[in-house]
Amino acid sequence: MKRFYLLLSLFCELASAMAQVTDWQTVYEKSATLETPRYQQTIEYCRKLANGSKMITYTSFGRSPQGRDLPLLILDRDGLSDPAAIHAAGRTVLLVEACIHAGECEGKDAGLMLIRDLAIHAAGVTNQPTALLDHVTVLFIPIFNVDGHERFGPYNRINQNGPREMGWRTTANNLNLNRDFLKADAPEMQAWLQMFNKWMPDFFIDSHTTDGADYQYVLTYLMEIYGDMDPGLTAWTRDIFIDQMQKHLKSGGYPIFPYVDYRNWHDPRSGLITEVAPPMLSQGYTALRNRPGLLIETHMLKPYKQRVEATYECMLTTIELLNKESKTLNALVRKADDFVSSEAFLKESFPLHFETSKTDSTMTDFLGVEYTAIKSKVSGGDWFVYSNKPATYKIPYFFSAKPVVSVKLPYAYIIPGEWKAVIDRLKIHGIRVTEIPEEVTIKVNVCHFKNPKWQAIPYESHHPMTNIDFDETEETRTFPAGSVLVSVMQPAGRIIPHILEPKGNGSYVYWGFFDASFEQKEYGESYVIEKMAAEMLARDPALKNEFDQKKSADTAFANNPQIILNWFYNKSPFVDGKKGFYPVGKIFDRAVFENLRH
Repeated sequence: MKRFYLLLSLFCELASAMAQVTDWQTVYEKSATLETPRYQQTIEYCRKLANGSKMITYTSFGRSPQGRDLPLLILDRDGLSDPAAIHAAGRTVLLVEACIHAGECEGKDAGLMLIRDLAIHAAGVTNQPTALLDHVTVLFIPIFNVDGHERFGPYNRINQNGPREMGWRTTANNLNLNRDFLKADAPEMQAWLQMFNKWMPDFFIDSHTTDGADYQYVLTYLMEIYGDMDPGLTAWTRDIFIDQMQKHLKSGGYPIFPYVDYRNWHDPRSGLITEVAPPMLSQGYTALRNRPGLLIETHMLKPYKQRVEATYECMLTTIELLNKESKTLNALVRKADDFVSSEAFLKESFPLHFETSKTDSTMTDFLGVEYTAIKSKVSGGDWFVYSNKPATYKIPYFFSAKPVVSVKLPYAYIIPGEWKAVIDRLKIHGIRVTEIPEEVTIKVNVCHFKNPKWQAIPYESHHPMTNIDFDETEETRTFPAGSVLVSVMQPAGRIIPHILEPKGNGSYVYWGFFDASFEQKEYGESYVIEKMAAEMLARDPALKNEFDQKKSADTAFANNPQIILNWFYNKSPFVDGKKGFYPVGKIFDRAVFENLRH
């Protein structure tokens, strides 16, 4: 297949001359494209690149729990490495990350070769930067999940065809970094978010390897064009970037298709479905930060060499397009940030959850392979057996997404200072907060939860809330000194509701950051409550009727004296009025908001 190794024959000759002086082959290339380098080999090659070109800076953006540096390469035509200087020069900043799932390592090998080819081979003995870098600066994270990467072995990816050995999916703490962008539990993710807010890149690439059904595409992709990103950026992404990327890659021998799920798993003929990504995922998060994100998913069954080359071409194509579209994209990014920072943003109903229609579809040609479904004698389920024979299927493609949960945005949220863990996470996200120096009594909208329930099995080190039901009312509440005001009108405004609205997609209520609010801390002893309960029933016929109905409808309740007495305790004046009360208030009164922020 055609491989764009960048440049004209002049540069190829210069590259050859340069290669005679220094061996710039990567571990992947030296292994006949069968192996990927370990962490230390990767770091050594990064340092070698930085020493070999004034255009490359090697640094790190944090440390892992096991003490490894999180590596970052900066490629800039003038050797700039300061974010302010690079943005001032008008560059489009592209952030590329690899090995967030450390067994999915194509992006690491492709990125190292691409940085080398752009800075070493293309510059050659003349030491002149390629025109591809006239308007683009590249940030490259070769390994994000550095500790998981060193859980190295041949059996870490059962579905994957090479390399010979690779890293593990999760971190040393067994956290999946690509479920952590919003809750930010992992130290690696907290470092990433601080780096992201320092640089505020204009475009993002996250390199993965997929699982799922077999098909002809070496590479599939996903970008957020279904309603959750700024409309101007969405239009540019859909009509300019994706359109041109598809044409470029197809002309280079890599037809691509959106990353999809199937109506029936493993069965493409059942129909293809694309969902809006939640902000716990990389490209879902960056889209809400007004930065288009390109998720690359190479196909796990294709040979490793094909997957690396397809990733290389996709990264190179992205640089070419961003170099061409630099002014347009930069202007759209600034416009999106300005809009979210304005009062006009609050006038729109803000979607928290989307659902892809299962009835609205478009027929599309899908480059699959012939396969049969066999009833398994082992599992009893369908066993999909794929052949090597290509087949084009005309099948329904479902991608029309509609908001199913939306909210009216307040001017601000107010959080009592004792919820410091939540406030600190907001700051890690680059969200500006204003500390209130004195106690204030104000009107806010507050939520009172009803019958909360939690998932029994842990997920990403939490027991998420499965029933988020509440009544929202306007009340006068007192907030102590040290509480913080979180204005929605700021560049990070699209992620704030997802964090602080209880029904946000990945909210901190969902993840359990506020679980203490739902715990009962005081109880009544039976020798006190028995007498009190009898008196309550005698003087309150409505309560007696409610009690009788509950006993009749709930056998477990009726047969448990302790639960019955606790029910009466919670109906008494001694009940904790803050139990089930969400401590975060919403400010809809502009005068209250203006007074607090000034």
